[in-house]
Amino acid sequence: MRLPVYLYGHPVLRKTAAPVGQDYPELKELVENMFTTMYASEGVGLAAPQIGRSDRIVVIDADPVKDSFPECEGRKFVLINPEVEVLDGEAVSRGEGCLSLPGLSENVSRVENIRLRWVDENFEPHEEVITGFLARIVQHECDHLEGKLYIDHISMIRKQLIKGKLNNIIAGKIRCDYPAKCAPRKR
Repeated sequence: MRLPVYLYGHPVLRKTAAPVGQDYPELKELVENMFTTMYASEGVGLAAPQIGRSDRIVVIDADPVKDSFPECEGRKFVLINPEVEVLDGEAVSRGEGCLSLPGLSENVSRVENIRLRWVDENFEPHEEVITGFLARIVQHECDHLEGKLYIDHISMIRKQLIKGKLNNIIAGKIRCDYPAKCAPRKR
Protein backbone atom coordinates (compact mmCIF):
# COMPACT_ATOMS: atom_id res chain seq x y z
CA MET A 1 0.00 0.00 0.00
CA ARG A 2 1.22 3.46 -0.90
CA LEU A 3 1.33 5.70 2.17
CA PRO A 4 1.37 9.51 2.32
CA VAL A 5 4.73 11.16 2.94
CA TYR A 6 4.69 13.59 5.85
CA LEU A 7 6.01 17.00 4.83
CA TYR A 8 8.25 19.55 6.51
CA GLY A 9 6.58 21.20 9.47
CA HIS A 10 4.82 18.05 10.66
CA PRO A 11 5.80 17.42 14.31
CA VAL A 12 6.53 13.71 13.78
CA LEU A 13 9.57 14.67 11.68
CA ARG A 14 11.17 16.38 14.70
CA LYS A 15 10.67 13.58 17.24
CA THR A 16 13.36 11.09 18.21
CA ALA A 17 12.08 7.72 17.00
CA ALA A 18 11.53 4.84 19.40
CA PRO A 19 13.48 1.56 19.22
CA VAL A 20 11.70 -1.34 17.56
CA GLY A 21 11.37 -4.73 19.24
CA GLN A 22 10.72 -8.17 17.80
CA ASP A 23 7.09 -7.91 18.90
CA TYR A 24 6.46 -4.92 16.59
CA PRO A 25 3.00 -5.51 15.05
CA GLU A 26 2.84 -6.21 11.30
CA LEU A 27 6.48 -5.22 10.70
CA LYS A 28 6.84 -7.02 7.38
CA GLU A 29 3.69 -5.36 6.02
CA LEU A 30 4.94 -1.95 7.13
CA VAL A 31 8.34 -2.53 5.50
CA GLU A 32 6.63 -3.61 2.27
CA ASN A 33 4.44 -0.49 2.36
CA MET A 34 7.50 1.69 2.98
CA PHE A 35 9.27 0.26 -0.09
CA THR A 36 6.09 0.74 -2.17
CA THR A 37 5.82 4.36 -0.99
CA MET A 38 9.53 5.03 -1.61
CA TYR A 39 9.44 3.59 -5.14
CA ALA A 40 6.22 5.43 -6.05
CA SER A 41 7.79 8.67 -4.82
CA GLU A 42 11.03 8.01 -6.73
CA GLY A 43 13.14 8.06 -3.57
CA VAL A 44 16.15 5.93 -2.67
CA GLY A 45 15.43 5.92 1.06
CA LEU A 46 12.54 6.38 3.45
CA ALA A 47 12.45 6.55 7.23
CA ALA A 48 9.39 5.62 9.30
CA PRO A 49 8.90 9.21 10.60
CA GLN A 50 8.33 10.24 6.99
CA ILE A 51 5.17 8.13 6.96
CA GLY A 52 4.06 9.33 10.38
CA ARG A 53 5.56 6.49 12.44
CA SER A 54 8.05 7.53 15.10
CA ASP A 55 9.89 4.20 14.98
CA ARG A 56 13.52 3.35 14.20
CA ILE A 57 12.89 1.79 10.78
CA VAL A 58 14.52 2.77 7.47
CA VAL A 59 14.27 1.29 3.98
CA ILE A 60 16.89 1.99 1.33
CA ASP A 61 17.28 0.89 -2.27
CA ALA A 62 20.23 2.79 -3.72
CA ASP A 63 20.39 0.81 -6.98
CA PRO A 64 18.68 3.56 -9.06
CA VAL A 65 21.75 5.81 -8.62
CA LYS A 66 24.33 3.11 -9.42
CA ASP A 67 25.31 4.69 -12.75
CA SER A 68 26.65 7.76 -10.94
CA PHE A 69 27.67 5.98 -7.72
CA PRO A 70 28.83 2.38 -8.35
CA GLU A 71 28.95 1.61 -4.60
CA CYS A 72 25.13 1.82 -4.65
CA GLU A 73 24.64 -1.07 -7.09
CA GLY A 74 22.39 -3.76 -5.66
CA ARG A 75 22.30 -2.10 -2.23
CA LYS A 76 18.87 -2.67 -0.74
CA PHE A 77 18.44 -2.58 3.04
CA VAL A 78 15.89 -2.72 5.80
CA LEU A 79 17.51 -1.00 8.76
CA ILE A 80 15.93 -1.51 12.16
CA ASN A 81 17.45 0.31 15.13
CA PRO A 82 20.46 1.42 13.05
CA GLU A 83 23.55 2.91 14.67
CA VAL A 84 25.95 5.04 12.64
CA GLU A 85 29.57 5.51 13.68
CA VAL A 86 31.48 8.17 11.77
CA LEU A 87 34.91 6.93 10.66
CA ASP A 88 37.93 8.93 9.57
CA GLY A 89 37.73 10.93 6.42
CA GLU A 90 37.08 14.34 5.04
CA ALA A 91 33.54 15.65 4.77
CA VAL A 92 32.28 16.08 1.21
CA SER A 93 29.59 18.55 0.14
CA ARG A 94 26.93 17.21 -2.25
CA GLY A 95 23.38 18.08 -3.14
CA GLU A 96 20.63 16.36 -1.15
CA GLY A 97 16.90 16.33 -1.49
CA CYS A 98 14.18 14.77 0.63
CA LEU A 99 10.67 13.49 0.01
CA SER A 100 9.55 15.49 3.07
CA LEU A 101 10.93 18.69 1.49
CA PRO A 102 9.56 18.55 -2.07
CA GLY A 103 11.11 20.87 -4.61
CA LEU A 104 14.16 21.65 -2.49
CA SER A 105 17.78 20.59 -2.78
CA GLU A 106 20.77 21.90 -0.85
CA ASN A 107 24.45 21.07 -0.58
CA VAL A 108 25.18 19.21 2.64
CA SER A 109 28.60 18.33 4.01
CA ARG A 110 28.89 14.73 5.28
CA VAL A 111 31.65 12.21 5.83
CA GLU A 112 31.70 9.36 3.36
CA ASN A 113 33.05 6.63 5.64
CA ILE A 114 30.79 5.15 8.32
CA ARG A 115 30.34 1.95 10.25
CA LEU A 116 26.69 0.86 10.30
CA ARG A 117 25.19 -1.56 12.80
CA TRP A 118 21.56 -2.68 12.46
CA VAL A 119 19.15 -5.56 12.52
CA ASP A 120 17.10 -6.49 9.49
CA GLU A 121 13.39 -7.27 9.32
CA ASN A 122 14.14 -10.77 10.68
CA PHE A 123 16.11 -9.21 13.56
CA GLU A 124 19.36 -10.67 12.25
CA PRO A 125 22.27 -8.41 13.28
CA HIS A 126 24.56 -6.79 10.70
CA GLU A 127 27.63 -4.60 10.78
CA GLU A 128 29.31 -3.06 7.75
CA VAL A 129 31.63 -0.24 6.76
CA ILE A 130 29.76 1.88 4.20
CA THR A 131 31.47 4.43 1.95
CA GLY A 132 30.78 7.05 -0.68
CA PHE A 133 27.33 8.19 -1.67
CA LEU A 134 25.75 5.17 -0.01
CA ALA A 135 27.09 6.44 3.34
CA ARG A 136 25.38 9.77 2.62
CA ILE A 137 22.05 8.06 1.96
CA VAL A 138 22.34 6.06 5.20
CA GLN A 139 23.23 9.16 7.24
CA HIS A 140 20.39 11.18 5.70
CA GLU A 141 17.81 8.50 6.52
CA CYS A 142 19.19 7.83 10.01
CA ASP A 143 19.04 11.58 10.72
CA HIS A 144 15.26 11.27 10.36
CA LEU A 145 15.27 8.85 13.30
CA GLU A 146 16.87 11.57 15.44
CA GLY A 147 14.33 14.21 14.39
CA LYS A 148 16.80 15.88 12.03
CA LEU A 149 16.42 16.97 8.41
CA TYR A 150 19.17 17.71 5.91
CA ILE A 151 18.39 21.43 6.16
CA ASP A 152 19.66 21.27 9.76
CA HIS A 153 23.13 20.84 8.23
CA ILE A 154 23.06 23.98 6.08
CA SER A 155 24.13 27.50 7.02
CA MET A 156 21.78 30.02 8.59
CA ILE A 157 22.16 32.18 5.49
CA ARG A 158 20.96 29.33 3.23
CA LYS A 159 18.05 28.68 5.63
CA GLN A 160 17.03 32.35 5.38
CA LEU A 161 17.21 32.16 1.58
CA ILE A 162 14.84 29.17 1.46
CA LYS A 163 12.56 30.30 4.29
CA GLY A 164 9.74 31.24 1.91
CA LYS A 165 9.84 27.79 0.29
CA LEU A 166 9.83 26.12 3.71
CA ASN A 167 6.85 28.23 4.77
CA ASN A 168 5.04 27.22 1.58
CA ILE A 169 5.57 23.54 2.43
CA ILE A 170 4.20 24.10 5.94
CA ALA A 171 1.19 25.96 4.52
CA GLY A 172 0.50 23.24 1.95
CA LYS A 173 1.17 25.60 -0.95
CA ILE A 174 3.32 23.13 -2.83
CA ARG A 175 2.68 20.42 -5.36
CA CYS A 176 4.28 17.02 -5.27
CA ASP A 177 3.79 13.94 -7.43
CA TYR A 178 3.04 11.61 -4.53
CA PRO A 179 0.48 11.48 -1.72
CA ALA A 180 1.58 13.81 1.07
CA LYS A 181 0.41 14.94 4.48
CA CYS A 182 1.04 18.56 5.49
CA ALA A 183 1.62 19.83 8.98
CA PRO A 184 -1.51 20.33 11.09
CA ARG A 185 -2.77 23.92 10.87
CA LYS A 186 -2.20 26.05 13.92
CA ARG A 187 -5.32 27.68 15.29
